[in-house]
Formats: sequence, C-alpha cells, structure tokens
Amino acid sequence: MRVLGEQTAARVYRSQSRRQAHRSRLTGRAAFLALVLCTLVVALAYPMRQYVSQQGDIADQQRTARDAKKQVETLRDEKARLQDDAYVERLARERLHFVMPGEKGYTMNAPTAVKHEEQAVGPASRPWYANMMDDVDHADAAAAPGTATGAGTGAAKAGAKN
Repeated sequence: MRVLGEQTAARVYRSQSRRQAHRSRLTGRAAFLALVLCTLVVALAYPMRQYVSQQGDIADQQRTARDAKKQVETLRDEKARLQDDAYVERLARERLHFVMPGEKGYTMNAPTAVKHEEQAVGPASRPWYANMMDDVDHADAAAAPGTATGAGTGAAKAGAKN
C-alpha cells in the first residue's frame, strides 16, 4: 500500500510540474495591469484630442489677433497722415482732380485708354435697362417657333410638310 501511495504521489507531483511548465507567462497581476493601462488610454484619448484641438484654436486666435494688431497699426498710421493738410491736399488733387483757386485743371487721356474704351463695348459700359431689354429680346428669340423643340411643334412641322 505504501508503494501505491508513493506512486500516486509521484504522479501528482509530475502533473503539477507539467501544469507549471504549460502555465502562461501572463499572470493575474500582469492582466490587471494591462487592463488598467487600456482603461487609462481609453479614458485619456478624448481629453487629449480636445486638448490638441483647443491648442490649434488658440494658435488660430493668436494669428488673428496679430493680424488685427497689424491692421490697427496701419490704420493709425493712415489716421496720422490724414491729420497733415499737405497729404490731404495731395490726395484730393490725385484722386478727385481738385485744383486750388486760380489754377487751371487739365485732364489728358492716354491714346491707349481711348482704344480700350472703344473695344469695351459690352454689358458693363451700357445702362442697366439696355442690358435688360437685350436679355428680354434674346429670351423671345430663343422661344421662336422655329427654334423650340417640343411635342406640339413636332406635330405642327409634320402637318406642315404634308
């Protein structure tokens, strides 16, 4: 009986050593650690995405603020120049063709400008009502019986041929 007990004990010891050899290297602690890390990654993914998006928005707003400051500086410079009477007088002479009392103003047309004006006979150089009437005339011409295509005109053409 003693021999039988020793043989049984030897079999149990061999089966336990085989189980330990086949045991995976992933222990319970390692599985729990992996689960915690995955949970942290999932939990932090959305806030990180929001953070990156907000950083982009902040950069855009800072760029807009820099552009606005540049524009303000430009407008301040223009305002300071407009305080000078000589600058305002020069602008009035150049842009509005003003002359001082006692001076004579002359306007010269360049020969190339006259050629361009002659060539520019189009809708932009005519009054709006003339353009509108031309559009109405063209609409009537497009709806003329000879140019329209439809079921009624096809039958009328067939009747006219017979």
